This record gives sequence, C-alpha cells and structure tokens, in this order.
Amino acid sequence: MIALTVSLQVVPGHRAGFLAAIEENAERTFTDEPGCHYFDVVCDLADDHHFVFHEIYDDEAAVDAHRAAPHFKVWREAVGRYVVPGSQVNTLSRRLFHHS
Repeated sequence: MIALTVSLQVVPGHRAGFLAAIEENAERTFTDEPGCHYFDVVCDLADDHHFVFHEIYDDEAAVDAHRAAPHFKVWREAVGRYVVPGSQVNTLSRRLFHHS
C-alpha cells in the first residue's frame, strides 16, 4: 500500500468552496479509482485554513491513475484559487503498519 499525504493552506474566506470541491473529488475518487481505499481530510484545530489529506492506494500505479483521472484535473483547476501559493507539500510513502 502507498500513502499520499498532502498538506496545504487555504486562502482565508475560501474554506467553504474548498470543502465543497474536496467532497466532490472524494466521491469521484472512490467511484472512478478502484485503487484508492482511503481518503481522509483533516483541518488543524489551531488554524482552520491548514488542511491535510491522507489517501491510501494499492501501489504507485494507482497513485498515477489518480493523478491522471479527469476529475483530478477538474479539481486542481477548481481549487487553484483557494490554495495559498507555495503552501502545498505532497509526500508519497509506503504504508508499513496499520492498527485500528
């Protein structure tokens, strides 16, 4: 399993539009991408403009399929105006342990 973590900040005043775009993207991710098994978005309690996405995919090919999906391009264009330039950090890592 591969984990994709994305950290970013949203421009103040654009949280609602950003969250709507996230919700639509998450729904399409699960219906259009069989390699995605988990999609979570959290908001920093101390700074409600700082978001972290955590997604779990089968492998790197599934992550590549995610990035190539038509809805991902639409989402990136839609949220571009919401994200603070230069704030986004993407991390791709191998999932080694999970306990629930």
